[in-house]
Amino acid sequence: MSFLVILLGVITRRSVYFTAPRSIEIREEPLSEPGLGEAVVQTLLSAISPGTELLVYQGLYPEGLAIDETIDGLKDPFGYPLKYGYSTVGRVIALGPGVDPAWQGRLVIAFNPHESHFIAPLASLIPLPEGMTPETAVFLPNMETAVNFVMDGKPLIGERVVVLGQGIVGLLTTALLAGFPLECLVTLDRYALRRRASLELGVRASLDPGEAGVQDQLHQLLPEGADLCYELTGSPAALDQAIDITGFDGRVIIGSWYGQKRLSLDLGGRFHRSRIRLVSSQVSTLAPELTGRWSKGRRFDLAWQMLRRVEPARWITHRFALPDAAQAYQLIDQHPDRSIQVVLTYP
Repeated sequence: MSFLVILLGVITRRSVYFTAPRSIEIREEPLSEPGLGEAVVQTLLSAISPGTELLVYQGLYPEGLAIDETIDGLKDPFGYPLKYGYSTVGRVIALGPGVDPAWQGRLVIAFNPHESHFIAPLASLIPLPEGMTPETAVFLPNMETAVNFVMDGKPLIGERVVVLGQGIVGLLTTALLAGFPLECLVTLDRYALRRRASLELGVRASLDPGEAGVQDQLHQLLPEGADLCYELTGSPAALDQAIDITGFDGRVIIGSWYGQKRLSLDLGGRFHRSRIRLVSSQVSTLAPELTGRWSKGRRFDLAWQMLRRVEPARWITHRFALPDAAQAYQLIDQHPDRSIQVVLTYP
C-alpha cells in the first residue's frame, strides 16, 4: 500500500524525524503540489548512513552548523526536530508545470531525507542509468565519497596502503584501491563481519585494531610503515593509530567526521620528524587542484561506473519498512557488529 494518502483533498506523506538523541518518530505531513520545473517522487528505498547520520541520531552533531550547505534540502542548521538522510531512490509519479513528460515514471536518486514522497526540482534528481537497480543505485552518495577519498589520496603504483574502518564507505574505498597495482593493501576494523567482507575484496590482511599483537602484525606487513593511510572509522582515537602506522613522508587522509567527539592527539612523538601529512577529505567539494578538469558531474559519472564494477548491493545486511525505522537505528547504534548497510523500504 502506498503511503501517499488523500484526505479531504490534502496529499500527505510520512517522514522520519529525529526528535531528540536516540529518538525517532514517523510523522505524517502535507505534501504540496509540484511547482514549475519540479516533480513528485515516490520513494522505493533509502540508505541509512552509519557515519554522519548516526552522529545526528546520537545527538553528537555541532549545533549551529548547517547540516550540509551543498544540498538544498539540508541547508538548515542542526537542531531537533529534523529530517536527515542523503540517499533516496524513487520513481517520479507526478510532474509540475514545464516538465518534460519523459520524466514520468523515471527511476531517480536524490540527496533527500527519509520520507515516503518528496517534491524536488529536476536539477536535484539524478536518473538511474539503464539497467541499474535501486539496490545498487542507493550506494551512489557513498561511492562518490569513496571516489573522492581515492582522488585526494593519490595512490601510486607500488605503494603500501592501509584503510582504518571497513564500514560501508571504508569497504567502497577499499574496493576501489584493490583495483590499483599496490604493493600492499591492509585494512583494520573491530568487527568480524566487516573484516570478512574486506578480505573478499582481495586485501593482503584485515586485522582487528583491538587485538593483542596487532602492531607487531602491522610491522611485519609494513616494516617501513604505510605510504598512504585512510582514517574512516569515525573514531577520533583511530587517528593516533593512523599516524603510528604511517611511514616517513606518508600521508593520512582523514575522511571521518567526528562531530562533537574530541581527542588528545599525540603529535609529540615521531609525527613531526617523520613529515607526515594530515589531509582533510570531504565529498562536498573537489580538491582545488582538480577543478580545472574535474566537475561534480564528471565525478558522478565515475561513481556510476564504479558501482557497476563493485556491485555493493551484496553489503545490504538489513531491510526495515519505514514504520520500523526506530529499530533500524537501534540496530546500527547498539549492534554495529551485526550490520554493514541498512536500508529503509517503502511498501
